[in-house]
Amino acid sequence: MSMERVDEHLKEKLKDPYFKELYELEEQKLDIVKRIIDYRVKNKFTQGQLAKKAGVSQQHISKIENGDFSSIVTLEKILL
Repeated sequence: MSMERVDEHLKEKLKDPYFKELYELEEQKLDIVKRIIDYRVKNKFTQGQLAKKAGVSQQHISKIENGDFSSIVTLEKILL
């Protein structure tokens, strides 16, 4: 499938308010993940070091960096 067709398909799907809301939430989620990874890399932390700083497990950081999270509380700990 060409990129143009993908863009056209997405444009069409975004006309649906429910789909648009979910899409925007996923974009926000991706932005949070990017910020966390950028912070960790900029400060030369391993996932384990960031986990210790945030009071969570390394596996938890790994899941967050893969976009697998639902709790804002842990994200706040990491971002503060």
